Amino acid sequence: RGDRSPAPSPLSKAMGKRSGEIRNAAKRQEVYAREKAAKALSKRERKRQRQKDLARDETIGDSAPPKRPRTLESAREADATFVTGEDLEEILGDERDDEFASTERPPKVLITTRPRPSRELFLFVADLMTLMPQASFYPRREFSLKQICSFASTKSFSHVVVLGEKRKTCNSLLLSRLPRGPTAFFKVSNVQCTDVLRRSGRTTDAEPEIILTNFRTRLGRRVGRFLGSLFSRQPQFRARQAVTFHTQRDYIFVRHHRYIFEENTKTFGRQQLLKGDDGANSEAAKASMDDDAEKKKKKKAPPHTSFPAGQKAEPVLARLQELGPRFTLRLRWLQEGTFDLEHGEFEWFHRRKEMDTTRRTFHL
Repeated sequence: RGDRSPAPSPLSKAMGKRSGEIRNAAKRQEVYAREKAAKALSKRERKRQRQKDLARDETIGDSAPPKRPRTLESAREADATFVTGEDLEEILGDERDDEFASTERPPKVLITTRPRPSRELFLFVADLMTLMPQASFYPRREFSLKQICSFASTKSFSHVVVLGEKRKTCNSLLLSRLPRGPTAFFKVSNVQCTDVLRRSGRTTDAEPEIILTNFRTRLGRRVGRFLGSLFSRQPQFRARQAVTFHTQRDYIFVRHHRYIFEENTKTFGRQQLLKGDDGANSEAAKASMDDDAEKKKKKKAPPHTSFPAGQKAEPVLARLQELGPRFTLRLRWLQEGTFDLEHGEFEWFHRRKEMDTTRRTFHL
């Protein structure tokens, strides 16, 4: 009993616990203040270390390797179906003989909906028809999908698009190529019609350009070619409108823009003014420019520029205007032939529990 050690104080007991585990309010506030100070100190040290690394990279110059941020896309797991330079020749040979290689007839798309659609779904149908000028709408009524595909084949349609909805919002898209397939089913999300988009423009009947990006696997290339077959196939085609299908983490983002290229007059206005009609330097233009420079110096007003410090102005600027609609697709299954869930063979079916083992596993 004489050599018994003194009982530990409440503060010493609390130091081994986190602030959320301490019941005593006073001790909890004290421990929380120390935790907050330690986090702030660690944050300052990390910031100081980043500044040192940045200064070291600036002294090294161009020899320093560029730093890439670590994302799920950059850290994706390797897949055996990745398209590399060694496989490109074989894949191009296969694509010359697939269902999308034929360009004998222009695409002709039939768009329909589920039975008894809502008014909101008709707004999305109208936007899809502006996205694809060669599309036509037919009411669904009580016909089955097999009957619709048979009717579309007799009317020389090349594609059938069937839209589904839930709670007055489009949530599915069935796409079938006629007459031999394939058929794909997509989940639709983040639908924004043209009326909702801010400063959206009006579309024209002109055929748009098609941009397919980041389809990196064999399945991705097949899906990209399937979506591209909805539009006329014209290599090196250039227009003012562009439809983009961009894949990221197996989501296909669909956007519709109008673009135009303009010269940057803020940067190259001086060079244009200094040139005369014959391309030679004009002394009068030089004198006027020098007078303007002297006036600016007297006023001591900084020159107006729309570019940040250290960034060079580009000679040509690209201006974009979104036309709409805007939505996102995600592939659920791909089937050979036209729509037939009972006897059709699936090329690919998304089994979530078996395929999505990690967040870094992607298929497109």
